[in-house]
Formats: sequence, structure tokens, C-alpha cells
Amino acid sequence: MMVSGCSLPVSECGGGAGRCATPPLAAVGGRAGSFNEQEAVNGAAAGAILGLDTRACTPALPPAPGAPADWRAEVPALIDAQPTEAEKEVYNQVNVVLKDAEGILDDLQSYRGAGHEIREAIQHANDDKLQEKAWGAVVPLVGKLKKFYEFSQRLEAALRGLLGALTSTPYSPTQHLEREQALAKQFAEILHFTLRFDELKMTNPAIQNDFSYYRRTLSRMRINNVPAEGENEVNNELANRMSLFYAEATPMLKTLSDATTKFVSENKNLPIENTTDCLSTMASVCRVMLETPEYRSRFTNEETVSFCLRVMVGVIILYDHVHPVGAFARTSKIDMKGCIKVLKEQPPNSVEGLLNALRYTTKHLNDETTSKQIKTMLQ
Repeated sequence: MMVSGCSLPVSECGGGAGRCATPPLAAVGGRAGSFNEQEAVNGAAAGAILGLDTRACTPALPPAPGAPADWRAEVPALIDAQPTEAEKEVYNQVNVVLKDAEGILDDLQSYRGAGHEIREAIQHANDDKLQEKAWGAVVPLVGKLKKFYEFSQRLEAALRGLLGALTSTPYSPTQHLEREQALAKQFAEILHFTLRFDELKMTNPAIQNDFSYYRRTLSRMRINNVPAEGENEVNNELANRMSLFYAEATPMLKTLSDATTKFVSENKNLPIENTTDCLSTMASVCRVMLETPEYRSRFTNEETVSFCLRVMVGVIILYDHVHPVGAFARTSKIDMKGCIKVLKEQPPNSVEGLLNALRYTTKHLNDETTSKQIKTMLQ
């Protein structure tokens, strides 16, 4: 069996002298016996699907038999994790969504709000010009908020498609992550986007202030039978759903958590372990890459570290919502102490949002089955 994008057989590319020094998936399962998978799955591929830079796989010995002399030149292809024919249908559907992700983040990052105009309008309630000015400032901003919300629905559909592909029978979750590297990388990219979006949203109170003002003003206009520009764009039902969405501290993560839970409940013929093992495997790969100096030293920039941290936290939260006893129980296949330790070792200002996500958006942290040590680590 060959690893896509690399000419080394899986059995010969799991680390060790003269081979890619990245951990095989079977070796990063969190703890002994976590997975039934016996064959070593290529770790360079695992790193690649999570966006990690595995290009520093320089052999100290000649390449394995059957590998071309320039096999190192093929390793960068792993970074792109191109879809196979079997993956293409789902990959293309998800790719249409992911292409818009960076633009959404740019719009959110540049979102300044209409705080000044709103304050002026409230302080001078009888000044029609100031009322019109505030309304004129808020309406296009609500259009942006609508776009963000609608993107969350598209992202939810994309995630469900990926979960279906990555957990289907007859393959094990670990086999899926090896066979469908392009889809696994897309899954990681969705989680990365989600955590970035929520980090930006949490630090921008203008979003909820603007939307609250919009709804109050629209309600007042309706009572007074005043035609309102922008009313048709966000009807009452949509406004209610948007209000619930933005009321969440981490709205995108909540959307994905609910979607994952719904996916599991709607696919009762699919063992829940198919989903939870997929999530715990990805968490373990991220943790090992981050906590092992040999691997960490190969990251070419800090954004790679941030990517890996966000993906790790994202899959932990999804696991905690889907698994009956969650991510923090002693029987969990995720090494939570190790994951929290990795987070705590980063510069505080770069991971506070991720630690808060674990503190406030997980489901089982405060359960009696969660060890005091883990609770203390997250205080």
C-alpha cells in the first residue's frame, strides 16, 4: 500500500533512520489500546492533512527499495493532499465553501460597527437626521452579519458531508484518514476557520450591539408603519435565528458541535466510534506534532503552530459533544492532560481564546468523572 503523493510504502514510511521522521498514526493514539488499527499509517501524510510542514523529511540512509532517487522532491506534494477520484465529489462540494472562508474572515476582521452613530441616535432621539444616519450605517452591517450566518449554514452542510465520507464503512477511522487525506485536510481547515472566526467574534462587541439596535429600530418602524429599507433582506424568522447565533460566545463552534451531534444521532447504523475515533486520532496527531521538539522544530512559521492548535482544540470540543462520556473522562481516547499542557506552553495571549473554548464550550468538563487535575489545569 502506497501513501498518496509519496513513493514510499506505508510500512516503510513510519519514522526511523532513513525515513520520514514523523509519527505514524498508530503511534499517536493517545494511549495504549486506543485503536484496533494494527498497521502503521504514514505520519508524514497525517501531518500533511492537518496542514503541517513535513517537507523536512531528509533521509540519512538511501531511499527504500523501489523508491525513486528523488523521492524527497515528492514529499511536498503531501502538503497539498490532492483528492483521489473517490474523494472528488465531496472534495469539490466542500472546496466551494472553503474558497469563501478567507473572505469571511477578512470581512469580520475589518468589521468596525456603528457604535458612534448608534450612540448619537440614542442621545438625540428626536433628531430625525441622526436616526436616519444610524439606520443607514447599520443596514449594510446587518447585511454582512447575514452573510456570516448564511456561511455558517454552508459550513455545517460541508462538515456533514465530510463526516459521512470519513466515517463510512467498511474502513476504520484511521484507514479513512490515510485513504482520504484531502478530505481530512478539509476537515482540519474547517476547524481552523471556525476557531479563527469565533476568536474574532468574541473580541468584537459591536456585532451584537449593531444587531440589537437593528432589531429594536425595525420593530419601532413596524409599529409606526414606517417603511424600512433592509427589512426584506432580513425577515423576522431569519432575524430570530441570527439573534440566537450571535448570542453564542462561539457561534461557529456551536454550529459545528450541533451538526456533529445531529450527524451521529441521524446515523444510528454507524458505530459512534467511527466518528469519535476519527476526532481523537486528529487530536492526537496535533498533540504529538506540537509537543515533540523534533517535529515542532520543522514548522516553518508560527501560523502552522496556530493552525495545529486550533484543529486540536476543535476536534476535542466536537469529541466532547458527541462521545457519551466526553473528552475529559479517564476512558477518553484523547490525552487531555497532554493537550492542555501543550496549550499552556504557548505564549498566553496566543492561546487564551482556545483555553476559554475548552473551559466554556465543552460539555463534560464539569462532570464528576473529570479529574481534579484537569479542572485545575483549566482554571
